Amino acid sequence: MSARRGNGTVLGVVALGISLVALVGLTFLPTQYVIQRPGPVFDTLGTAKAADGTEVPLIEVDGAETYPTGGNLDLTTVQVIGNRARTPTWFELALAWFDPTRAVVPIDTVFPEGVTSQQRDERNAALMVDSQHEATAAALTELGYDVGAQVEVVDVLDGSPAQGLIRAGDRILAIDGVAVSSATLLRDRVQQAEGGEVVLGVLRDGRTSDVRVAPEKTTDAEGSPVWLIGITLTTDYSFPIDVKLQLDNVGGPSAGMMFALGIIDTLTPGELNGGKKIAGTGTIDAAGVVGPIGGIRQKLYGARDAGATVFLAPQSNCDEVVGHVPDGLQVYSTGTLSESLKILETVAGGGDTSKLPVCTASGS
Repeated sequence: MSARRGNGTVLGVVALGISLVALVGLTFLPTQYVIQRPGPVFDTLGTAKAADGTEVPLIEVDGAETYPTGGNLDLTTVQVIGNRARTPTWFELALAWFDPTRAVVPIDTVFPEGVTSQQRDERNAALMVDSQHEATAAALTELGYDVGAQVEVVDVLDGSPAQGLIRAGDRILAIDGVAVSSATLLRDRVQQAEGGEVVLGVLRDGRTSDVRVAPEKTTDAEGSPVWLIGITLTTDYSFPIDVKLQLDNVGGPSAGMMFALGIIDTLTPGELNGGKKIAGTGTIDAAGVVGPIGGIRQKLYGARDAGATVFLAPQSNCDEVVGHVPDGLQVYSTGTLSESLKILETVAGGGDTSKLPVCTASGS
């Protein structure tokens, strides 16, 4: 009896030792994944820390009357755990699999091979700048201001598809025969091509020409696939008033819609949100079209944890929303800035919210 018990003890110790060795091995073996989790939430009607540590308003307007605001219009973000130098351990990945607030995604979707961290940061910073310009144009257009647009190349990234074909200072007039009225329109057309060659109408030194460029695949700040031709753009609008948007250390275009709503609230009497804490996400172009973003599920949880009770989600992200809405958060879908304003009007006024658009599995 004691001999058998002794053998069993030895086998148990051996099995435990093997398990521990395997666990240690899994802890240090490199993985090919990163983890997305909810990032910071910023109130577009409030303040944020500038690079020097001082608090600055996210939206500042000069040249027009502004009005007091209340409640929140929060923009949401996503943080990435891991990079090519240090990927999450298998143990960390296992924990993330069972955490509804997190997502495990292939590292190539966030940090593509051949793209340096500096290039990725530059692209995301450029996307944020474009998004802020588009948000301002969309908001002012909605308020009846007349704005014009000229899309100009600021820089061409080394090693990009556009290198040697496009130059800084070129004005982009059209893409595949469609007039370019914003950087967002150009970016969307490039996405729709999905790597196929696009034809750009370019104005350089007073002469126009057609330039053919084949986009390359990369990702945005949230890990969503993006097709790029490697140019940094600026859209020169003829804004009749000065709108300054200030938010450091956040990249990508997904804050566009919430910035536009914040601008409108600042420039109009009353509280657009009815004093409530409302969050959302979505790209926007100068025409007010709300586009899809990455990391929608993490943003839902980030908004809920920050105290929001209402969330505005891009209609084109609805399939990712259904079945993943955290308790305590009501999500409405929107495809345009005008639709977002109608939703806020109903919520703020205590109207019949049962008729507002919500996400369904079909994305409607």
